[in-house]
Formats: sequence, C-alpha cells, structure tokens
Amino acid sequence: MAPELTGRRAERAALDRLVEAVRAGESRALVLHGEPGAGKTALLEELAGRAPDLRIARAAGVQWEMELPFAGLHQLCLPMLDGLGGLPAPQRDALRTAFGMSAGPVPDRLLLGLAVLGLLADAADDRPLLCLIDDLQWLDRTSARVLAFVARRLGAESVGLVFADREPGDDLAGLPDLEIGPLRDEEARELLDSVLTGPLDERVRDQIIAEARGNCLALLELPRVLTAADLAGGFGLPGAVPLSGGVEEIFRRRAAALPAASRRLLLLAAADPTGDPALVWRAAGSLGIGAEAAPPVADADLAEFGTRVRFRHSLVRSAAYRSAAPSERLAAHRALAAASDPRLDPDRRAWHRAQGAAGPDEDVAGELERSAGRARARGGPAAAAAFLERAAALTLDPARRAGRALDAALAKYETGAYDAVRNLLAVAEAGPLDELQHARADLVRARLAFVANRGGDAPLLLVEAAGRLAPVDAALARTTYLDALSAAMFAGRLASPGGGAPEVAAAARTAPPPPVERAADLLLSGLAANFTEGYAAGVPILRRALAAFGDGMSADEELRRLWLFNEAALHLWDDERWDALSARYVHLARTTGALSELPLALSTRAHMLMFAGDLATAASLTDEGTAVTEATGGNLAPYSAMALAAFRGDADEAAALVDRTRAEVARRGEGIGTAVAEWTTAVLRNGLGDYPEAAAAAQRALDHQRYPELRYPGIANWAVVELVEAAARGGSGETAADARDRLAEMAGAARTGWALGLAARSRALLSDDPEPLYREAIAHLGRTRVRPELARAHLLYGEWLRRRRRRTDARRQLRTAHGMLEAMGMAAFAERARRELLATGGTARKRTVPATTELTAQEAQIARLALEGLSNPEIATRLFISSRTVQYHLRKVFAKLGITSRSQLDRVLP
Repeated sequence: MAPELTGRRAERAALDRLVEAVRAGESRALVLHGEPGAGKTALLEELAGRAPDLRIARAAGVQWEMELPFAGLHQLCLPMLDGLGGLPAPQRDALRTAFGMSAGPVPDRLLLGLAVLGLLADAADDRPLLCLIDDLQWLDRTSARVLAFVARRLGAESVGLVFADREPGDDLAGLPDLEIGPLRDEEARELLDSVLTGPLDERVRDQIIAEARGNCLALLELPRVLTAADLAGGFGLPGAVPLSGGVEEIFRRRAAALPAASRRLLLLAAADPTGDPALVWRAAGSLGIGAEAAPPVADADLAEFGTRVRFRHSLVRSAAYRSAAPSERLAAHRALAAASDPRLDPDRRAWHRAQGAAGPDEDVAGELERSAGRARARGGPAAAAAFLERAAALTLDPARRAGRALDAALAKYETGAYDAVRNLLAVAEAGPLDELQHARADLVRARLAFVANRGGDAPLLLVEAAGRLAPVDAALARTTYLDALSAAMFAGRLASPGGGAPEVAAAARTAPPPPVERAADLLLSGLAANFTEGYAAGVPILRRALAAFGDGMSADEELRRLWLFNEAALHLWDDERWDALSARYVHLARTTGALSELPLALSTRAHMLMFAGDLATAASLTDEGTAVTEATGGNLAPYSAMALAAFRGDADEAAALVDRTRAEVARRGEGIGTAVAEWTTAVLRNGLGDYPEAAAAAQRALDHQRYPELRYPGIANWAVVELVEAAARGGSGETAADARDRLAEMAGAARTGWALGLAARSRALLSDDPEPLYREAIAHLGRTRVRPELARAHLLYGEWLRRRRRRTDARRQLRTAHGMLEAMGMAAFAERARRELLATGGTARKRTVPATTELTAQEAQIARLALEGLSNPEIATRLFISSRTVQYHLRKVFAKLGITSRSQLDRVLP
C-alpha cells in the first residue's frame, strides 16, 4: 500500500471514482495537471497502491527523448505485446512497424491509435487495466497524440487512462481534467512537520510555508538543504535557498554537494532516457567512474541504480543535466554513444554522437542522415526531421547543409510542424541550391500555402513550382500541375487572380509530355482540355483516363488521385464508373489504414449512394465520416451530412449545416464548399416546392464557380439540373432555357443514360408537347443507378398530367414517384408527390415511424453496421472504438428493440 498523502481528499476521491468505474467494466480518462512539484506523481503512485486488483501499466516522458517517436507507446505497451496476434492485420502491422519489429510502410497515426486501443482492451480482458502516464509534457509527440486519441475513444473496455501533465495541451483538450493546485496552509504545515527532524521557530515555519506556496515537493525537499543554523531562529533563512526560483534549484544544490564521480554518474543517467543501467555503467567505465559512485547518489535520494535507473523526480534529471558544464554534457553523450551497440541501437548511438559533437562534424552528420532514413522506414517522420535538422546544424559544407535542411523541411511538413518548415526553408534557401532543390523548395512553400488556405495563392504557387520543376523533373512537374488543378477546383472563385482553374489548366498544357501516357497524365490532359477548350474537348480524354485508372498504379498513388478521378466520372455523368471508383476509394482508405484520406472517401461514396437512392447506407457512411473527422481532428466540411439532410427534406438540419459550411469554407478559402452549400439549398427548396429560392440558390452555385461554360466538374452538373426545374416551375423561362441548353450540350458529348435522361426531362419542362420527352427521360434514367432522378421524372410527369386533367394517368405516375421517394426516405419530394396524388383523387400511405427512435445515435449506427453483416472488430475499426464497446452497445440495442440476436435486426431496422 502506498503511503498516505497529506491532504488531497478531493483529488483522491476523484481517483477512487475512476477506479471504481473501471472495476465495474467502464472506461475512464483523466488529466491531472499542475506546476512541477505539485504532487501529480505522488497521486499516481498512491492510485496504483490503492488498486492492487487492477493491472497497472506505466509510461513517463523524458525530456531528452521527445524527438524519438513511439518511445512512450513502447514503454506502455511492451508488457502487452503478446496480444498483438489478436489485432486486425493492418493494426498489427502498423504497431509492429512503429516499434521496429518489422519493416513496412509508414503507419497512419490513427491506425496506430486503433491498434493501441485494441491492445489495451484485450489486456483488460482478464483484469481491469489502469494506465498511468507521467510527465506527458516530455512524452514524444507521436505517442502523446496516439494516447490522446485512445483516451477519447474509450468506452466499455475496463480501461483507465490517467495522465499527469504540467499544462493540458491541445491534444488533451476536452478530456476530463483535475487541477492539482497548492496545498492549503494547514495541509502544508502538516506536510512540513512530517519531514522536519527538529523544532522550528513558528515564524520560520510560517515563512517557509509562505515561500513554498503550497508546493509539495518544495516542502518535502527544503529540510534536506537547510542546515541547523538555517533553521535556528530563522535568521539565515531568507537567503538560504531561492524557493521562489523553483524546486529544480533544490535538486541542483543537493546534486552539487555530491562527490565529483557521483555527479558525473548522475549526469550520465540523466543524458540517457532509456534507464538502461548496463548502458550507463558501460559509459561510466569508459570515464573511469566505478561502482562506488552510486551509493552517495542513492543516499541523497536523487536516483537509484537497480534493474533500472530511477530518478527521485523528473526534475532531478533536469537539474543534473542543466547544471552540468557544457564540456561535461558533451563528454557524457560521447561516452554513451561509444557504449551504445551500433547494430542493435544505431539511431540512439547517432543521436548521442550528435549531442556530443562540439562543432560541425561531417561523419556524425552522415550517420544522422542514415538514421533519418531508418526512422522514416519505421514510420517516424518526426524523428527523421529531428535527425536531419541536427545533421544540417553539424554540416559545414554550405551545399550539403542546404540540402539537409531542405530534406528536414520536407520531413517536418509531413508532421504538420509548419513553423519549423518555414525556418528550415530559410536555412536551405540561404545556401546554394541546384535547380531541382530550388523547385522542391518552391513546392514545399506552395503546399504550405494550400494547407493554410486552400484558396488564395496556393494554386498559383503550385503552378510556379511546377514550371520550375519542368526542366529538371518532368514527372514531378506533371504531378504538381495536377495538384494545382485540384487546388484551383477547391478554391473556385476564392482563388487569387491567375490561380483559377482555366489559368492553371492553360499552364498545365505546357507540361512536358510523358514518354507513356498513364492514367494520371490523361487525367491532367483531359481536365486541361475541359477548362481551356470546353466540355466536349475534355470528354474523350477523360474517358481514356478513367479506363486506364489502376494500371501500374500503387495503392498510394491511387489514393492520392481517387478524388479527382471520382470527379472526372461525375463530370462525364458516368454513374457506373462513379459507383466503382467511389467504392474503391473507401476500400483503399480502409484497408491501407489511410485514415486521413478516409473522410473525403466516405463523403464521396455517400454522395454517390444518395444519387443511387440508398440514403440509409449513405447515412451510415456519413456517421462514420463524422466519427473519423472527430477522431482525426480533420477539417472537412460536412458535405455529405448537408446533402443528406436536403435529400431527406429536413429543412432545419440542412439550413444549420449550410450555415456552418459557409462559415468554415470561407475561412479556408474553399470555394467548392460554398458551391456545394448552394446546390444543397437548391435541392431542399425544390423538394419543398419553393422554386424562386431554389432557382436563386442554384444560380449562386453556378456563379460561384466563375465558369459560365459549365466546365467545373461535379457541382455544375448538379446545379444546372436544379436550376432548370426551379426556373421552369417558378416562371423564369429564359433562365430555364439557358440552363436547359447548357445541360443539352453536356449530354450530347457525354451520351450516358444519366445525362441523356436529365436532358430529356429538362427539355420536357419547357416543351409544348412534353409527354414523349418525359417518357424518353424515364427510359434513359431507368437504365441507370440514379433512382432519385428517375423518381423525380415520374413526379414531374405526373404533375404535368394532373394539370392536363388526365387524372388516371397522373395517379399512375404520382403513385410510382411517391412509392419510390418514400422508400428512399426523400420526405420533401415524397410529400410533394402525395399532395399531387391527393389532388387527383388518389390516396397515399405514409411510412410508419420505425421503432429505432429510442436508440442513441451511436447505438443506431452500430445496429446498422451489424445489419450489414460487419463483425464486432470491423464495426470497431469503422467507428474508432473497441470491440468490447461495440458488444456493450449491441447488448443495449437488443434490450431496447426486444430482440436477442443480430439475425433479428432486419425485422426492426428500416
């Protein structure tokens, strides 16, 4: 049992509640935060002592190890690695790669999070698990982010996760937290009295308590550094120790009193973050330090040298390292480097050599560069960047220094440390760069601009980078032109002058031709022709690009380009290709663990399914996308949720999402978002029969793109269809006719059933003899996947028949439309059909409300995925939770719906 703490009753009660919840099968996370010496570590130790029945796992941050990725995760998970075999293959492989147990592609951080979540949940199967993470402020950033992700996804695994941090950062924002403030005066007095070895004048006691400001560690350590004379009467106290200067000074003074050999041994231990006593003693031996140096360190209660090197407090390590002379620190790192095995731990050896270098050293810099390559192979861009940054600092040759700084900037870009990228670019550009390096530097700056603001200067900067790359790396130049076109399409009207899609396309046409045209080359040529020559010019090239997609492409290349290829299929009104490509997009993002790409893939697929009339599956994917976005901290606007609300006719939900999207995308310069929001409004208003507002919104969607010739893929297709119907029904014949003609031009070039069907339907709306055209539209659309458009064709045809007083014929069309729209869940359009049907003297039954309304959002989502046939681990992966949490929620679903198994879900779910 841990010793009883002084005070801290409220804090201990909160920790007891956490332990009781974990014992009861729940999961909890808690962040303890407070100044150094406040007692966070002591609370963690007492928590462990008060829970002997729980399995305890620990990790602690070490200041000198912050740049080495996965160090904290390795500490925590090492005792549980026998459970790796129970994880899904992508998660297992990601964790093995991160820990250097096998080679593999760079693992996605969130895939690692799922792997750790699964590992902790499995470890808690036999006994509830309590994870204690101390000194989070010094944990490597990768581990900290993964553990923060895990903390947010805990559910019903019997896992407790308790962090101790100085100041809770952004990674932990929103998690339950508990501030460990100063002790009250009476508690401080009690603690001080417990460690005093003799009587103390009351005024001196009051002064000590006042200066310690309730800091536990200061009160505990003060008597160790004050002499009897300091305490006698208190006359020497004011200058005895600078309490206001921090607790670290107390440890510094105590370390300074050690024999010289003991101080050097303490410094060696402080410089090595692994706590490996064998390594420390090998290094000590090379410096002539013997075993007799250890007892004085232990007697001073600073550190102990047993099966592991353990410091009294993390501030002891900091004090021992910071107080040493620079020459002593260099010698310590050189000794540790010499003692490190170059085969088993080459990267830590390289790091110690770098820290021990007194000045530029090409041999060390080269070793760091090799370490960076190994770190990248293990999935550690942060470590690769740290090695390269240090390598640049140790490089004397200006050209090599500039090249290494540029490589470090590229690695830092991958980690999202954009301020550091700018600093490293400045170092690189101060040295001599060749043309390729100059072009790569331009490319990094352009990508920085795109990350900061997807509109603005990013498209133009990417074009300039591509132009510079063209003479030195033609393949990268074409890739960059494609990135520039993608950026221009995202930016829409918000692109800076010269950075619009037509201007970028014109520049892209100057790209050097490839020796063999692959799918991406054809996509670039097709989009460039579309924007510079017109829709019809791009169609045959884009069709060839779609046919070639996947040939000779790696999964990574496919993922990087699938959004644009989906847009190309949509632009060609090719519903079959769009269906296949959007399904491929989601499949690849899931199976390769590219979770940062998954939200856009899910949104793309959800839109396709909405156009196919499968709103239930689209809703499931939309919910999954929301879970991914929340888990990743991504900033993708709620495109599919917004469209889904419009298709369902939920005016309040759609309006709220439209307002949110407009605000979000305006800040990011993401013009495509504004266009999608306006198209969404047009769909909603057409469903509700508010034709003037629908026409205005559709027109705004088209105007926002700045391309009157309808060359913009995707939104222009959708918006012009809504504009024809809204303008025709709202009495704006000239506007409707113009939109009809533009749609006819596209249909004539695309020649797909989707395009031809909508063109016929649009002509019917403005025709004096529309009946043959409606029949033509229904015939074309009936051969496609776009069921909502077919249902709307029946609706428009029925409405026209009713106005001609052909009630029997009208009822037939309206009943078909109503049945389809009701079954798909398109409530507003279905209500439009119902009203028209009633006006003909017909009847229409409304769908009954499903019994699932009592389920929570997460329960309904899990139930839908279970109905689709997914296993608990598959559902857990989709929703970023553990299998045990899935099982817990399914039990609640069964109880609420009055069923006993998955096989009965189809009876109670819509």
